[in-house]
Amino acid sequence: MAKSTGLRPDFLWGVSTSAYQIEGAAAEDGRGASIWDTHCRIKGRVYNGDTGDVACDHYHRYGEDIALMKDIGVAAYRFSVSWPRVLPRGRGQANAKGLDFYDRVIDTCLEAGIQPWLCLYHWDLPQALDDLGGWPNRDVAGWFADYATLIARRYGDRVKHFATFNEPNVSTLFGYAMNWCAPACVDRVAYLRAAHHLNLSHGAAIDVLRDMVPGASLGVVHNRQIVHPEKDTDDDRRAAAVLDAHWNGIFPDPQILGHYPALIADELEPFMQAGDLARICRPMDWFGLNHYGPIWAKADETTQMKFAWGNGPQDAPHPELGWTIYPDAFKDELLLLTKRYKMPIYVTENGCNVGEDKPDANGEVIDRPRISYFKAYISAMIEAVKQGADVRGYFVWSLLDNFEWGSGYGNRFGLIYVDFENGQKRIPKQSSKWYADLIRTGVMG
Repeated sequence: MAKSTGLRPDFLWGVSTSAYQIEGAAAEDGRGASIWDTHCRIKGRVYNGDTGDVACDHYHRYGEDIALMKDIGVAAYRFSVSWPRVLPRGRGQANAKGLDFYDRVIDTCLEAGIQPWLCLYHWDLPQALDDLGGWPNRDVAGWFADYATLIARRYGDRVKHFATFNEPNVSTLFGYAMNWCAPACVDRVAYLRAAHHLNLSHGAAIDVLRDMVPGASLGVVHNRQIVHPEKDTDDDRRAAAVLDAHWNGIFPDPQILGHYPALIADELEPFMQAGDLARICRPMDWFGLNHYGPIWAKADETTQMKFAWGNGPQDAPHPELGWTIYPDAFKDELLLLTKRYKMPIYVTENGCNVGEDKPDANGEVIDRPRISYFKAYISAMIEAVKQGADVRGYFVWSLLDNFEWGSGYGNRFGLIYVDFENGQKRIPKQSSKWYADLIRTGVMG
C-alpha cells in the first residue's frame, strides 16, 4: 500500500556520481593522469582490465545526463571535480579547458533547477603528486588548500554546497594498508600518515571555502557501517573494535569532535605537530553519510592491520534482491550519527548492484530488486527520522551505471542503464521512474 514519506517539506532528493567513474576523456583537453589511471593499468587490479578512460563519456554527454536528472526531478546533484583535470600536475598552472568543463556542468545544472553539490576529492589524486609522496607527505595539505582555493574562486559564485572528501576511510585504508585501491600499498605507517594528512587537508580546505564562498554550506562525506565481530570471541571482538576505530572514527572524530578515537590515538601521535587537531576540527554545516550495510571483522595476525573483513550471518534477510540487505543497520547508523555528532545528515550515497541488470526483449530495464532495496532503506530512514534522526536529504548512488573501481564495469548501480558497448546509449530503468514518482508525489508506492 502506498504511503506518504512524512519527511520535512524541504527534504532534498538527489543523485550522486564521481569524476573518474563517469567522465572519461582521460587524455583529452589537457587532463593529467591520476593514481587511478595508473592503478587500472596494473594487471589484475581491476576486473576484466577495465579502465576509466572512456567510462560513461560524461565529459561529452553531460548535457544529456543532466537532462535525465531533470526528468527524474532531483533537486540536487552531487559530483566531484577531477583534480588532475583542472590541475594536471596537482599544483601550479591550471588547465583552462578543464575548468571550463565544470563551468558548463554547473551552469547546465542551474538552468535545469538542480543544485550542484561539489565534492573536491573522490579518490583521483594527481599522479604527479603521488610521485612526490602523495597523502603520506605532509605537504599535501598545502597542495590541497591551493586546489580548494582555485575551485572556490572559480565556482563559488554559483556553487554553495561543498564536500571536501568522499569516503576518506576507503581511499586511505584500502589504498595504503590493504592493497585494494590506488595507490596499492601495504604499509601501516604510510596509511596512518596519509590519514592524518588527509585530515589536515580537510581542515585547510574548510577554512578556504568558508573564507572565499559567502553563504557556503560545507561538509564531508563518510562511509560508515556498524562493525560486528565475525565470531563471539575475544579476538574477534577486539578486531571489530579496532576496525571500527579505523573505519568509522579516524576521520569524523577529529574533524567534528577534535580528537582521534582513543583506541588508535597513540598510533597517530608520531605524525602530529602542535595545533594539528585545531587545524583539523573546523566548523561544518552537515554530515554526509554513504551507507550500504554493516561489516564484520575477524582477527588476523598475518595482516598489517591485525584484522580482516569477516563474513556476516547467512540467514540475514535478502528479499528478492539476491543478496543480503540490512535496512535496520541503516536506521541505527542514522540515529547513532545524530546522537554522536549532533549535525544535520545528508545521505549522500545509498543504492545497490542488481546482477543481470540489462534491457529485456522490449528494450526496458525492469530492475524490481533495486526498487525493493530503495523501499526497504528509505523506509528505514523514515523510521530513523521518526525516532529523532536529523536527516535532511537522500542521494541515490548512482545516476548512471559507471566504472565501479576494482569491479570495473561488472557492477551496475545506476538508475540509468548505460550500454558501454553500443554507443553509450542511456536507458532509464524502472527504478528511475519509481524514484521520480517518489520525488513528485512524496508517496512511496
